Amino acid sequence: MALVWWSRRRTRRALRHPRENTLLAVCIAVTLLTLLGVVNRAQTGEAGQSVFLLGLPLLVLFTRGQLYARQRANGVRITPDQFPEAHAMVRQAAHHFGLPRVPDAYVVLGNGVINAFASGHGFRRYVAIHSDLFEVGGRLADPEALRFVIGHEVGHIAAGHASYWRQVGISVATLIPGVGSSLSRAQEYTADNHAHAYCPHGMQGLRILTCGKYLYPQVDFAAVAARATTERDFFVWLVNLLSSHPVNTWRFAALADRDRPGRIL
Repeated sequence: MALVWWSRRRTRRALRHPRENTLLAVCIAVTLLTLLGVVNRAQTGEAGQSVFLLGLPLLVLFTRGQLYARQRANGVRITPDQFPEAHAMVRQAAHHFGLPRVPDAYVVLGNGVINAFASGHGFRRYVAIHSDLFEVGGRLADPEALRFVIGHEVGHIAAGHASYWRQVGISVATLIPGVGSSLSRAQEYTADNHAHAYCPHGMQGLRILTCGKYLYPQVDFAAVAARATTERDFFVWLVNLLSSHPVNTWRFAALADRDRPGRIL
């Protein structure tokens, strides 16, 4: 049992982007220093309205609880009877990454938006998949693409990205342009690494991010990845810096070349 635990820990460490922990430390330091400044101002009677930052743990708890309730109240829960194929994918991904508990999973109305996310509340962890993205693995008959998406989101959970205390620790840094977003991009690369380890062929499904769920089969994945070396100027760098996800060309390049970690900056 100990050998299995150690092997899984080594695997998770190998899948984590090499810059993620450094960026996490920077974000936590920013948050702690900000809170220490607020405490100091409060002690000198100069706190003013900034004292609300001391309520960040409650704010994060409330936000996560509300988000989880929204999925449960409005979404369709993925179960062995409701979308059984997707439920099997979630269960298999959780087992692949050695999670002690299979996360809840929901299909939520996408209204044309291609998205999926992972979060948690209390001891629960869950993934939510927008209906437009879910259709790719169902009506559009590309199950490997859906498997990759599920592996990506379950990978976020396996990597600890849905932790309450992690979210509290980076809460202030996420408000600073370029700081929290850099950590977010590293986390996306980490989740992509998990998804690739779980379902490598499914990475082709990310082509849906370039032109939608109907045209993506016509997209050349390698051609998009190759443009990472040519589409490189200040404004591309700026767009990437301010984005929570790596730009598509850089993200595709990281998946195409497994010998190099994805570019953060």
